[in-house]
Amino acid sequence: MSPVVEASALEKRYADFVAVAGIDFRIAPGECFGFLGPNGAGKTSTMRMLQSVSLPSAGTLRVLGMDPRHDGKRIRTRLGVCPQADNLDPDLPVIDNLLVYGSYFPQARAVTARRADELLEFVALGDKRNHAIPELSGGMKRRLVIARALINEPELLLLDEPTTGLDPQARHLIWTKLRELRARGVTMVLTTHYMDEAERLCDRLVIMDGGKILAQDSPRALIDAHVGQEVFELGASAAEARDFLAGLDLCGASHEHTGDLLAVFLSAKHQLSERLIERARGAGSRYLLRNATLEDVFLKLTGRELDE
Repeated sequence: MSPVVEASALEKRYADFVAVAGIDFRIAPGECFGFLGPNGAGKTSTMRMLQSVSLPSAGTLRVLGMDPRHDGKRIRTRLGVCPQADNLDPDLPVIDNLLVYGSYFPQARAVTARRADELLEFVALGDKRNHAIPELSGGMKRRLVIARALINEPELLLLDEPTTGLDPQARHLIWTKLRELRARGVTMVLTTHYMDEAERLCDRLVIMDGGKILAQDSPRALIDAHVGQEVFELGASAAEARDFLAGLDLCGASHEHTGDLLAVFLSAKHQLSERLIERARGAGSRYLLRNATLEDVFLKLTGRELDE
């Protein structure tokens, strides 16, 4: 099947600043594809190009088989966009936020009305249809924004940090709804700073930094390739970490020390973890042995220092 999105040597420049520096990626139909990276990595610029509201500076980009340079309006009618900010109209009740937005698309009013009713039930807001927007909680507003993004039955749904600032219960409800959409075959593109969110939702993802793609694969494959199965963490200064590792055969395992934390990345569950625990207990040091996560990959590739 033809990809929903295909980019080759894609660039975005603002005067002398290169925001996206020649990236390549493909998004298959029905896939949830993620863009991860620190602030300034190029995620937002890439998403704006996918939305066809910002044109590429160089390279090629095809969205739904079309070129945003020439077919931007046609592309936008087939997209659903959930922005990072809750830009709902506070002067309209819940149902009218959907109906008015739906009127911007080339579909019959009756279709829009039916879709609005169905979507309110889908995002568990059926009993809030006549409520004012300020009366909604943060989680309700995010669910309404997602419902609004689906009013035109989009072929591609763009989600920009859909659960930022929400409590765990609201996040899990939105994850459930997004998984239901993926099961229905909706193609989704997700940006998020929550690594567990990307790990749960994304079939594949890229990790970006400095406008470039550092790694691209499924979450599990990235974890296995860059970190391994387990991470042993030890609270230790740089000198204490050197003493702890002295004379210890790491069997090829990589490690890094940042601040007051030593991390040893274990590619498989073997006797090395037992030796690390035994040595930590003997020294009376605080330690933790845990499963490796996508956050470990993210920090290993992009660094642990703030870049603001």
